[in-house]
Amino acid sequence: MPAKKPTVKKTATKKTVAKKVVKKTTTAKEEKAKKPVVASEKGEKETKKSLSTAKQKIRVIIRAFDHKIVDESASIIIETAERTGALVAGPIPMPTKIEKFTVNRSTFVNKDAREQFEIRTHKRLIDILDANSATINSLSNLNLPSGCDVEIKMIGS
Repeated sequence: MPAKKPTVKKTATKKTVAKKVVKKTTTAKEEKAKKPVVASEKGEKETKKSLSTAKQKIRVIIRAFDHKIVDESASIIIETAERTGALVAGPIPMPTKIEKFTVNRSTFVNKDAREQFEIRTHKRLIDILDANSATINSLSNLNLPSGCDVEIKMIGS
């Protein structure tokens, strides 16, 4: 009988290779071409990015016990905001808050007999970017389904 050769497991080794980092130098003309500069009334220089963040942003949080009402309200708000020309981000579903209540079935005896009840609060978040006065007026005059709590916050000015 031929003798069995012992089995040897081969493991791969990784070779680390150092990467050479080359820093590219830019000229003053290239720097000006990258950042468009706009002069404001105060005489200060501002970039376009800082001008876009200065616009109004409205954050809308919708809460309800029924998820269908929350989704219906979110679609109405998004449709209204887009009609006025604002950019809309959302609806973003937030975690559902579950409140559980445990109650004895009887008032005096049978401590082991209990009932459990829960209330689920569904939430959606909508951010309205580049809001104008027409957007704010139309949001304040909305007719939303009952049982829906809408919280509107102005972020930035």
